[in-house]
Amino acid sequence: TRAIRAGPEVVDFIHKILLASPATPKPEISILDIATFNLPVFNERIMPAMVPAHGQFEHEHSKKWSAAMASFDGYIFVSPEYNFGPPGGVKNAIDYLYNEWIGKPVLIVTYGIKGGSISSDSLKQTLNGMKLKVVETRPMLAYAGPGMEEMFTASGTGKVGPKSLELWEKESKDPLLKGFGELVELMGAPASEPVKSE
Repeated sequence: TRAIRAGPEVVDFIHKILLASPATPKPEISILDIATFNLPVFNERIMPAMVPAHGQFEHEHSKKWSAAMASFDGYIFVSPEYNFGPPGGVKNAIDYLYNEWIGKPVLIVTYGIKGGSISSDSLKQTLNGMKLKVVETRPMLAYAGPGMEEMFTASGTGKVGPKSLELWEKESKDPLLKGFGELVELMGAPASEPVKSE
C-alpha cells in the first residue's frame, strides 16, 4: 500500500508465469490490490470471527473487502518483506477476515532483498492459524545483486530491475509453477482433507 511500490510489477511477472501453467483444470485468476480498498487500521466493533453468526460489519470498506475475498476458491498472496516481516497493510487486511476463507487453499509468494523468507514464514503461521490450507511450496523472489541497488531502485521507483526479472525467470519460474499446481490440486480437494504443510 506504499505510494511507490514494486508490488504491481511483481504481480504482473507472477501472473504471466502462471498463465502458462500446465495445471488442470486451470482456474481463472483475478488480481485484487489491497491498496484499492483503503482499509484503515481495523476499526470494526465486531470481531471478524463473529461475522455473520453474531452480527455484521458496520463499515463499507469492511463489507467490500469481505465480499471480494469470500468470492474466491483459493488465493495467491504476494507480499514484500519490510523490516523482517510482512507489511502492516498486509497483516491489517488479513485481520479483517476469518469465515470468508476457512479451509480454502493459499499460495504464499514473497519478494525482497533475500526473497522475503521471514515474511513468508510469518504469513504461513498466520494463515495456517486462520484455518487456510497453505501450500507446501512458497516461492521467494530475491532481488538481484550485487549489493542492494535493484532493491533500492524497486523501492524508490516502483520498477523491478532487468537483472531481478532475469533472475526470477531463471530461478523462480519452476517454484511458482509448482506452488500453483499444489494450489490447484488443493482447490479440488475436499475441505476436510488434512493440510500438507510444515
